[in-house]
Amino acid sequence: MTGGSLGLRSGSYGSLQQVHNSLCSVSTLPITSTPVSVRKNSKMLLPGSREKERRLSAIFKIASRKKVGMLLLLIITSIAVVLSFFFAVSRDVDQPAGPETVVGYSDHVWNLVNRGRMSSHFLSPPPVPAIEQIQQKENIMPVPNIQHAKVMNTTLLPFFHPLPIPSRHPCENFSLPPSPVNPKRTGPRPCDVCYVPVDLAMSYMPTLPSASPVLKNLYYVSEENLVANESNGGSIFGGHPSLQQREESFDIKETMTVYCGFAKGKKPGQGTGFNIDEADLLEMEQCHGVVVASAIFGNYDIMQQPRNISEASKQTVCFFMFVDEETEASIKNSSSLDNTRKIGLWRVVVVRNLPYSDARRTGKVPKLLLHRLFPNARFSIWIDGKLELVVDPYQILERFLWRNNATFAISRHYRRFDVFEEADANKAAGKYDNASIDYQIEFYKKEGLTHFSPDKYPITSDVPEGCVIIKEHIPITNLFTCLWFNEVDRFTSRDQLSYSTTRDKLSSKTNWTPYMFMDCERRNFVVQAYHRDLLEQRRAAQNQHPPRSPINELPSPVKELPRKSTSEEVHNLEKLVTTPKSTSPRKQSSRRGKGRSGSKRHRLKGAASIRDPNSL
Repeated sequence: MTGGSLGLRSGSYGSLQQVHNSLCSVSTLPITSTPVSVRKNSKMLLPGSREKERRLSAIFKIASRKKVGMLLLLIITSIAVVLSFFFAVSRDVDQPAGPETVVGYSDHVWNLVNRGRMSSHFLSPPPVPAIEQIQQKENIMPVPNIQHAKVMNTTLLPFFHPLPIPSRHPCENFSLPPSPVNPKRTGPRPCDVCYVPVDLAMSYMPTLPSASPVLKNLYYVSEENLVANESNGGSIFGGHPSLQQREESFDIKETMTVYCGFAKGKKPGQGTGFNIDEADLLEMEQCHGVVVASAIFGNYDIMQQPRNISEASKQTVCFFMFVDEETEASIKNSSSLDNTRKIGLWRVVVVRNLPYSDARRTGKVPKLLLHRLFPNARFSIWIDGKLELVVDPYQILERFLWRNNATFAISRHYRRFDVFEEADANKAAGKYDNASIDYQIEFYKKEGLTHFSPDKYPITSDVPEGCVIIKEHIPITNLFTCLWFNEVDRFTSRDQLSYSTTRDKLSSKTNWTPYMFMDCERRNFVVQAYHRDLLEQRRAAQNQHPPRSPINELPSPVKELPRKSTSEEVHNLEKLVTTPKSTSPRKQSSRRGKGRSGSKRHRLKGAASIRDPNSL
């Protein structure tokens, strides 16, 4: 008999003992219950009962004979044994699952344990070295995630009804429709994307982490008494790694130790720069599944609330918005921020002691280092502060990660595919200091950076649209964003310029590469709004030049500005900055002659389509 069956048998015996104890404790019940008579007086019996007693006495007379009595006793004993065995088996079947079956509760939700024998790694506590360690091996997860398998399943049950996975994917025959021809809309637009229902998308969630090629164990440098060495470049938050250390970080091995921000301090968010309150850190550590994160620093954007979010995502997905104290003050002026620190779906986290004076560079910390801020999360979706999420997170993960067996997904730029062209566009738009951009490009050229060409296929672009990042947290993807962040820390904060170099260096040592999807697909699940400064410029222009009476007014020479938070959002913000001053937010319609009007008093009754020739 196996140990498992012993456990089940002992469980059934225990349940029978509880029944016996409950029967014995009837005397303790309140006296108001109706007593039960054990035996009644024969005088009170009905005639039918007397007839039954006569039959029983006759049976006992016959049973007094030895042979017949033994036969009846054998039959009664056999029936009793069979009934007792059937009762015990039925109790075992109805008994709830024991501790052995709690971990692997659902195959499609949070089954994080290998179906085979439990490894000894689950029984011993993880080591605590001088540097922070993340051990994520194939088919193995740390102890906290095993405990989470029990907690999250009970959380998901009321909202998640897993659907059977069909033999063929519902979007298998989906083809991208041709773009509609509209000469008035020549810029990039969203295109159709095939999403599966939320319940089915959750059923497609992998039960185990994806395999991490080559790299299995990833460690991060952390020193409480780190001494600044500005000669190496970068910042003290990034650790000032030398060029030699930078080169070694691209030498992919099974176990690696790299710089990945938060270099000075105990752990991310505590004395490292980018400091976070302890209550927020504890809340972030509780996110074991999917995280949707964004940030606004320098009061640069207006918070956008996600839309079309399912009830399952509202209960199981973590939504975190990182802000600085300046942005927090602006939020308090426009909305209420109570003790729960939540506005809509967003949990607002105030960051203090910012590592950079440039808000754009500070924003790269949560953008690229979410795996350090949320150490227990499995998947994350990053969206810039100016974006509004309009599709459920599980549907996004299924479409861009799980359906493609990808672990990192990012959209390519809608227009530019070459890093050199991207650098020129950044300089023309004044995005960054031109000398710094030139230095970075020259440095990459010496390392082998070339122009993009079709020869790089299956790579489809060297320039991403980095406002959205979809990621599974495994060692190789964590290393990629760590090294990408190190480039942003050392050179300019324009992450589009350092993406391809980081990717190519990593891909040359492994068979891993990010999945890049079309920009029009990205525009399908996020809607882009104006930056706050552009909105203020627009409002100021409206206040200085209010709309005048349309009489004798010439048409405005400036093109109409697109409206906020629509699918026809602005795709080229640098053009808006350099646009000549606007005198009116709307374009006034021109007139062909004096007296031309569309009012009814100039039309003939009953003949609306006939125009007065004198009015031409």
